[in-house]
Amino acid sequence: MDNTIDIASLNQKIEEASRFIDLIQMELSKVIIGQKHMTNCLIMALLTKGHILLEGVPGLAKTLSIKSLASCIQGDFSRIQFTPDLLPADLIGTMIFSPRSEEFQVRKGPIFANFILADEINRAPAKVQSALLEAMQERQVTIGNNTYPLPDPFIVMATENPLEQEGTYPLPEAQVDRFMMKVLVDYPQKNELKYIIELNLQEKFPTINAVATPKDIKNAQKLVLEIYMDEKIRNYIIDINYATIQPEAYRLPQYKNMVRYGASPRGGIYMSLAAKAYAFIHHRGYVIPEDVRAVAFDVLRHRIGMTYEAEAENITTDQFIADILNVIEVP
Repeated sequence: MDNTIDIASLNQKIEEASRFIDLIQMELSKVIIGQKHMTNCLIMALLTKGHILLEGVPGLAKTLSIKSLASCIQGDFSRIQFTPDLLPADLIGTMIFSPRSEEFQVRKGPIFANFILADEINRAPAKVQSALLEAMQERQVTIGNNTYPLPDPFIVMATENPLEQEGTYPLPEAQVDRFMMKVLVDYPQKNELKYIIELNLQEKFPTINAVATPKDIKNAQKLVLEIYMDEKIRNYIIDINYATIQPEAYRLPQYKNMVRYGASPRGGIYMSLAAKAYAFIHHRGYVIPEDVRAVAFDVLRHRIGMTYEAEAENITTDQFIADILNVIEVP
């Protein structure tokens, strides 16, 4: 009985504390037409201190989304265009010798911002990618002999162009695993495109108002961790994660030779966090199975490697995840 009272009061607390999310979504909808899934994933990553990898063709409002989100919460925004000649120092900063003081001074790079857009991350060589991923994981960078903490909150949104793969440096699996979600950005609907064109032909483009502060986000990040998750839901997440490793143990024998590797423990951790964030943006103080199912594709798709046989038969990771969700019993 005490549990029910606790959940009821927690639910009320979360319902009140999460109201500012509606204001953020309202501001974003002024300039981003459609793409609700992408903006929701961005907010979820921000609430869980995660990072996000977006894959989509150019011109689908990826840059506009993160820039608008930064404006919504009065955060600093940096856009870094990744190119083959980029150096780690161009990202994190370097030591500059000052003739006046006759000593080296630190010049911080564009990584020192709340919102980082790493545009076409797969165009840069491995050294630059690892410098970014170290900053993402450690939330600090080393310049010279000193270590500098990165701003808080800190979120990286990296984009990959699926069309131009010549001369690119694909991200190794271990690095891709650092991203909380991989979101596939699709084309807008026909009626949405009509509205997008009308919006961009106006004399004045809508402005984004600041409706929250970095402090609000930091408070929300703590509250997301408080959201109640029943043990049955936790076991459900473990089953989904483990089914990617041993599909034959979950009535999916057809996938036994189709999977090279399954989701790491990070998959289970991020699925739990993302499900809590999904509950938070829907003003709920507890996680339900639908929350887990809603985030499963984005959290798992880049953590599973399919074999050449699977690719030859056009079997995708998304199809595999859909089959897992169909066979595992919902609590």
